[in-house]
Amino acid sequence: MILRPATGGDVADVLALEREAFGVDAWSETAVREELTGPRRTAVVARAADGRLCGYAVTSVAGDVVDLQRVAVAPAHRRQGLARRLLREALPGGPTMLEVGAGNAAARALYAAEGFVEIAVRRRYYRDGSDAVVMRRDARP
Repeated sequence: MILRPATGGDVADVLALEREAFGVDAWSETAVREELTGPRRTAVVARAADGRLCGYAVTSVAGDVVDLQRVAVAPAHRRQGLARRLLREALPGGPTMLEVGAGNAAARALYAAEGFVEIAVRRRYYRDGSDAVVMRRDARP
């Protein structure tokens, strides 16, 4: 597995995984391109030896806090520690915020294990009407 900074050449593969992972909340192609290559962004992709995209993570800087925008792992590569590797590669050691689906117990557990604490709930945050849990980490454990 190779982790590296994302480039414009990753847009099509990230878009496909984005749609698979996030459904109605998936970013558009324009948004994927901006998130992968835009200013104040860090985007990391994980690719298998054969070049297939296995996952990606995207962060953005907002003042002195980094917002985790996305982490997605292809179904065949889940539950193998790849999301944790992507998080550690994409996130700095300082303050970080994120929103995660309230019903996504696996992601919430991963974030908690990485030092994030739940600080709020955003009702009906996602397009499908589900809630988001806001989590924050002041520093990397």
